[in-house]
Amino acid sequence: MTITRRRILAAILASSTLALSSLAIAADNPKVELKTNMGNIVLELYPEAAPKTVDNFLRYVKAGHYKGTIFHRVINGFMVQGGGFDKNMKEKPTQKPIALEARYALDKGLKNDIGTVAMARTNDPNSATAQFFINVVDNDFLNHQILPEGDPVEVTRRGTTKTLPRSQALLATAGYTPFGKVIEGMDVVEKIKAVEVKDAGEMQNVPVKPVIIESAKIIK
Repeated sequence: MTITRRRILAAILASSTLALSSLAIAADNPKVELKTNMGNIVLELYPEAAPKTVDNFLRYVKAGHYKGTIFHRVINGFMVQGGGFDKNMKEKPTQKPIALEARYALDKGLKNDIGTVAMARTNDPNSATAQFFINVVDNDFLNHQILPEGDPVEVTRRGTTKTLPRSQALLATAGYTPFGKVIEGMDVVEKIKAVEVKDAGEMQNVPVKPVIIESAKIIK
């Protein structure tokens, strides 16, 4: 990475960090180190913004779940996702899903900005288990959206406005729960987001060369 690019990245992360300053004040915020075959990433977690989500993630860390899992979905300009499959694309068993905390996190000022880590899920808002992703850009459309009154209701996502029945609008705007941020190793994330990807069966955007989480541990 060139000096200029490092300075630009540092400036982006610094501006994002200002928004998290109130959450980051606590010196005892849990921190998790992900050791990967491309370098180490340190995450600071914010239980004040997403208590159930942080607890869930830490339980997987303590259980050794993430050891040997891969970043199986990498989309440059969006995010890098991992924590669910081994290098043979075999999905690991998980615990029960957790309730979505995207609205609570948003109220605390935590958004899906560059460098934040959030839980992956299916179309069911309350389906997150072990998989997580790291945002490599500001993904505002992944944040919870507060809807106006009425049914149907207008919903705007990624610059497109649609009128939907309220039940569908609630699902479309539920959001994804951010629960921490990369505080070291964003250069590693930058390398991961740039790897060559391919389709693998029904999976898309799978790195050609596996990006492996060799270990995940809580650090002081």
